[in-house]
Amino acid sequence: MSSTVVPCLRYRDAPAIIEWLCKNLGFEKRLVIPGKNAEISHAELTLGDGMVMIGSHADDSYGQLLTTPEQSGGLQTQTIWIHIDSADDVYSRVVESGATIIMQIDDVPQGGRAFACRDPEGHVWQVGTYNPWQA
Repeated sequence: MSSTVVPCLRYRDAPAIIEWLCKNLGFEKRLVIPGKNAEISHAELTLGDGMVMIGSHADDSYGQLLTTPEQSGGLQTQTIWIHIDSADDVYSRVVESGATIIMQIDDVPQGGRAFACRDPEGHVWQVGTYNPWQA
């Protein structure tokens, strides 16, 4: 049996964030199931062997377990690490998109280069060349 971890996030404007993640961080749409009123019922975005699942924020039983970064004052209880080949290229795209950079690109102690940003709705993404599977 094979196991993996897939982060799940909800957004007020899931269609817009899906486009942002694909354009700026390099995700690809694997599956997008529309909901009502231009919402996203469920989406699967892949990046290499990784995946995130995205949905529109809703006041359902799962949604009641979550808060938005805006509602929490921008605080996070988790962040997502993305291992990529060229942090500098992705950093340039993210800066150009107008996203908030919370950690400038730099060499990191564990090796490689990395930066951190907030997506348009405030979720924190760490992006870098450090590959924990090869450490």
